[in-house]
Amino acid sequence: MWIVIAVAAVVVLAIVLVAVSRARERRLEQKREEATELRRQSEAKLQRSEHRSSVADDLAERARLERREAEVAAQRADEVDPDVD
Repeated sequence: MWIVIAVAAVVVLAIVLVAVSRARERRLEQKREEATELRRQSEAKLQRSEHRSSVADDLAERARLERREAEVAAQRADEVDPDVD
């Protein structure tokens, strides 16, 4: 009788260990999937930010050129204006 109980206990213990191991593997896989998704989102945000930075740089350069053109135009207006000494 004790042998049957011991065998049953070993079988139950083995089933519990397998179940715990599978649950752990499922949790690990979920964490891997979450990490993959976070990396994908991070990469997308990085690409958007790099694009926006590039657009901002272009706009800043255009603003500098327009400012310089305005300065040149103002200087030319001062040269042409007979009332400016």
